[in-house]
Amino acid sequence: MNAAVIPRAQAIANARRALDRARARRDADRAAGRLAPEAELILRRLERQQAPAPAHRAAA
Repeated sequence: MNAAVIPRAQAIANARRALDRARARRDADRAAGRLAPEAELILRRLERQQAPAPAHRAAA
């Protein structure tokens, strides 16, 4: 097997670069209102799940 091997760090960098481009396209489409309503609902649900929970204040 004499095929060229991509170093692990380079493979990760390439994957991150592709993911960043895809996220940028998604964000641009979302800002322009071009996402399907179903996709918009899914994104909003994911954002709610990832948002930090509000801190509970102790009763004073």
